[in-house]
Amino acid sequence: MNTQRRTAGKESKQSSRARNVAEDLTRAIHEHRLGPGMKLSEDEVGEIFGVSRTIVRTALQALAHDQLVTIEPHRGAFVAHPSIREAREVFEARALLEPRTANSAAVRATGADVAILQDHIDAEHAALAEGRTGQALRLSGQFHIEIARIADQSTIAEFIGQLVSRSSLVIALYWKRRTALCESHAHDALVKAIADHDPERAEELMKGHLLDLLSSLDLQEGPRAPKSLKEALKGQ
Repeated sequence: MNTQRRTAGKESKQSSRARNVAEDLTRAIHEHRLGPGMKLSEDEVGEIFGVSRTIVRTALQALAHDQLVTIEPHRGAFVAHPSIREAREVFEARALLEPRTANSAAVRATGADVAILQDHIDAEHAALAEGRTGQALRLSGQFHIEIARIADQSTIAEFIGQLVSRSSLVIALYWKRRTALCESHAHDALVKAIADHDPERAEELMKGHLLDLLSSLDLQEGPRAPKSLKEALKGQ
């Protein structure tokens, strides 16, 4: 019995440490300190966090489940690198889900909910003022997730959380107008609409906000890269 308890305790501790590593890596990805395509060596990650390769592997598997990391056989783990098609799909999905979620949030929001949203905006503005753009982007994503929580639609909120995570990678790759975050007051207007219990206005503002985010991305297809030297030099 004592052996079983020790084993269970060890497994619980390992799971907790793996979860902490996964959370720290997720935060670094959302804040663009780890960029798309960056290799995540198990040995290096383990050394940084002072944990075993087993714990690192568990953490990376969790991030792969969230589509923040890709694990390639015989090559290792890399921060995910969404394609232009995937980038469009992410924002199309958000445009389908989030306006209605904002509508529901405006119906259900309490004073405490509005205060939480305002705290997010204040933290976001402070990060921008101090030049911590990556952190401001992470807080911006959490703002959207918080609206989904207020809407009390748990299944949709889970989808939105995944889409917001993917959006962080998309923005890191394709953001052409980095001043957009500083220019936009959409979050302030959204909080006001939610605080005023104006669902139609909240829905309209969310639609416009997501359209503005999409317009700040460069999703034009570039010239196709040759697959081989022979293809590249063909006809020369």
